[in-house]
Amino acid sequence: MAKRATLYDVAERAGVSTATVSFAFTQPHRVRAATLERVLEAARTLGYMPSGTARGLARGVTGAIGLYSYDYLIDAAAVVAPARTAYRTFPLYVDEVQYGVEMECRRLGYALLVSGARTHPSTPAVVDLAGRVDGLIVFAGSLTAEEIGAVARRIPVVALGSDVNGSRVGTVRVDDGLGMRQVVEHLLAAHGCRRLLFLGEGQTVEMQSRYQAFAEVLGDAGLVAAEPLPSRPGVDETTVRVVRSCLERGELPDAFVCATDQEALVTLDTLASAGRSVPRDVLVTGFDGIVAGRLSRPTLTTVQQPMAEIGRTAVRTLVSLMGEGERDQAMCLGVELLLGGSCGCPDPAQVDGGEATAKPQEPGSSEI
Repeated sequence: MAKRATLYDVAERAGVSTATVSFAFTQPHRVRAATLERVLEAARTLGYMPSGTARGLARGVTGAIGLYSYDYLIDAAAVVAPARTAYRTFPLYVDEVQYGVEMECRRLGYALLVSGARTHPSTPAVVDLAGRVDGLIVFAGSLTAEEIGAVARRIPVVALGSDVNGSRVGTVRVDDGLGMRQVVEHLLAAHGCRRLLFLGEGQTVEMQSRYQAFAEVLGDAGLVAAEPLPSRPGVDETTVRVVRSCLERGELPDAFVCATDQEALVTLDTLASAGRSVPRDVLVTGFDGIVAGRLSRPTLTTVQQPMAEIGRTAVRTLVSLMGEGERDQAMCLGVELLLGGSCGCPDPAQVDGGEATAKPQEPGSSEI
């Protein structure tokens, strides 16, 4: 086996000091252009690649950030589904946020390690990841508050969609309450809805905030909010069972208000398979703004989260914690209501030029 080239070999071939070689790879702006080119040419000729691990050990850091994802990640088999259905499983909220994390890590010069677990206990997986990185970003619901606190005792943590706080813990959320308020107020004012059902379990702060806003808007309008119906993104059979139960009892609401786009799309499919039309028979809304909602027929009325920006903001917040050790950094990003055909508004997919100009429909009117 050929001997692996070392930093000393590169320095000798380029006729420079080992410190200059080190600077060429870690702080190239400190090396004169001609010298830098000579060092890089020597490295290419010798096949030399610097060891990030060795550099990190010398500085006491790894130069890497970790991203710990949902425990209900889509199975790999779903990602390689036939092309005609693949858009329904990719990209999802998690993928768009991860993209933002990747882009900001690249911009700031950090490596990114991604991990996750589908089932509990998740502690072994997160401990393994935390031991390899300088800071950790976790999705809502992927770790308990106790697990986040335990990790934060070792490295800084940024929790997405959470209100957990503590030393070396930051949070990045969107204004879930505002987004859901806009949805429900629109359904009441523009479409005359009076009976709305909420699909989604309140296992995370973001889901709880969405249902709370849902109930508050109905209460302000003198209406009673029913308890949320059991449903969870990525567990389609639960959503299907709940919607079918409403159909079998003949108790369709004016609108199904879903906690996420994934659940809203399953609701659309279930209603269609039962011969029910959206928006003629019932309205449906989501929350997230994933690509699949823009491609569905009718297009999905939803709340658009700035998903990539969530990821970018999480990285910037984490880097700040890593560098300064600040406490309780809480970031809240804005959202936007996107109207589509599923709530009875003019469907952008069926309007020339994508501009919706027709008058919104009332429940029970003819289908667009």
